[in-house]
Amino acid sequence: MDFKLTEEHLMIRDAARDFARNELLPGVIERDEKQEFPTQQVKRMGELGFLGMMVDPQYGGGGMDTVSYVLAMEEISKIDASCSVIVSVNNSLVCWGLETYGNEEQKQKYLTKLASGESIGAFCLSEPEAGSDATSQKTTAIDMGDHYVLNGTKNWITNGSSADYYLVIAQTHKEKKHKGINAFIVEKGWEGFEIGPKEQKLGIRGSDTHSLIFNDVKVPKENRIGEDGFGFKFAMKTLSGGRIGIAAQALGIAAGAYELALKYSKERKAFGTEICNHQAIAFKLADMHTQIEAARHLVMKAAKDKDNHENYDLSGAMAKLYASKVAMDTAIEAVQIHGGNGYVKEYHVERLMRDAKITQIYEGTSEIQKIVISRAILKD
Repeated sequence: MDFKLTEEHLMIRDAARDFARNELLPGVIERDEKQEFPTQQVKRMGELGFLGMMVDPQYGGGGMDTVSYVLAMEEISKIDASCSVIVSVNNSLVCWGLETYGNEEQKQKYLTKLASGESIGAFCLSEPEAGSDATSQKTTAIDMGDHYVLNGTKNWITNGSSADYYLVIAQTHKEKKHKGINAFIVEKGWEGFEIGPKEQKLGIRGSDTHSLIFNDVKVPKENRIGEDGFGFKFAMKTLSGGRIGIAAQALGIAAGAYELALKYSKERKAFGTEICNHQAIAFKLADMHTQIEAARHLVMKAAKDKDNHENYDLSGAMAKLYASKVAMDTAIEAVQIHGGNGYVKEYHVERLMRDAKITQIYEGTSEIQKIVISRAILKD
């Protein structure tokens, strides 16, 4: 169990930390308040290689391992979770799915642009009646010979209006249930493809979340990913890796909140001394630090499993379940340590508390993670 980071890992972590502090921190409160998509920051993340970290260099990516990816995700999430979810979706769901299951033509046409940051992607699985129950796809893709006709609605889509390419999961053979589902690459601007209003959210307000509407959208046959009926398996395999990214996001939110609380506790005085000298505060910090370290080990274990080509369904689910709980608990305690100051925007912790909640919901709720975990341990 070697938890030492390589020189390359440390360089990537430090580069992500410097970028977050120098380029994401300025304006992060205003972007949150205005629900402003971080266009310039995303462009810079593309230039720095954060949008295609694990993609093979032949397709424009960084060729890095999953450990490097989660290190960068943690540092970016400490400052701006809205930016880190963009990184997560583009890396874990879109680029990984295309590189792993797409054909060479699809990789050359789409993956190269996504990995380099020239374009960004979106992953479209959730629907009004298909959230945790992903088998209940109502969006249909009817096979018309040389193309499919896509109809339906997708909900809660990250990068909804900002993406260039969308991986859309739809039902082709209803009688086959989940074995009749397919995955398609859809381009923005195709006739019949509409983007709904932006969601007004509690947290990660800088990322743009929309519903998408498909009205008789023609999708070329060559834009189907994998064999006919592969879509559900594609979605589940892709989400397993996505959970590691969101676990790293949750870890970063927790670590960011803890660092702010620790710093504040050494500066704020009450009853004649810094509040960190009061046992009530010191014990909170001790618990926060311990839980974050435990979460970090779970996240790193899942990343290592993925890099070692081992099954990471269980380790990824455990990492996401625990790290998201630690993010929520730590952010709440950080607000408490800040007292009244924690309730106002300029101290950042109230935003981190709002951002933390979504990590227990998207890419599989905590309840779904418990299903994944319990099935795995009961199978043995």
